This record gives sequence, structure tokens and C-alpha cells, in this order.
Amino acid sequence: MKNYTITVNGKAYNVTVEEGQTTQTTPVQTQQAAPTAPKSSEPKPDSAKLPKPAVQGNGTAGSISITASVPGKISKIEASAGGSVKKGDSVVVLEAMKMEIPIVAPSDGIIAGINVTVGETVESGDVLATMD
Repeated sequence: MKNYTITVNGKAYNVTVEEGQTTQTTPVQTQQAAPTAPKSSEPKPDSAKLPKPAVQGNGTAGSISITASVPGKISKIEASAGGSVKKGDSVVVLEAMKMEIPIVAPSDGIIAGINVTVGETVESGDVLATMD
């Protein structure tokens, strides 16, 4: 009989294996370390290949939400509330994966509000700014 501890999707299991017998598994309580990004020698992705920010709107003031497409940290705010922007103008710059990713206006309009500050950490889908 041999005992093994096997981790599957972050959950540890004690496994007892007997020759000629059925395998028995029982969950084990473990403390998980915070996940770390794998080290890779692969080239970093081009920002043009990253997902575009999601845009939502219903025609009311501040109805278009500009959201983060990836988790990261706000490195620059390039637009201000009340300022006008053209489609493709950078509104916020997000630092992710050691790259600066401009989050751009999806259309011409007026910035209704900026919902983040420089240095703030955001998750994918967080609303960074709204516009009319």
C-alpha cells in the first residue's frame, strides 16, 4: 500500500493505492499560496491582439461604460470628466503584463466620469470611465 498527496485544480487529495485494489481518495485541507504568473520565455502578446474593452450603453447621461479588458493597474488617466473625445482617443492607460494598454473611447462623445485613480488596481470588467 502506498499513500500519495495529489493536487488537482488547487485542491489536495490523499490517495491510497493498493496493488490489485480500488483507489480511494479523500480531500485534504491545505493552505493555497497566491497564484503566480508562470515564467515563460514566450514573447509577450502585442497590445493589438488583447481583447477590446467592453462597452455598454442605453442612451442616458454616462450611459456608455468603458471597462477593463484585463486585470491591471491604472498608470495614466488621459481624459477628464466633461472633456470631449473622438473614437479611438486614449481615455485611461492600464498597465498589465508589464505592458501599457491604452483603453480607448469606443465612439465620439463627452466623458461623463472617470471612475479610477492612478495606481488603482482593477479587475477585468471593472468600469473605468463613462461617457455620453
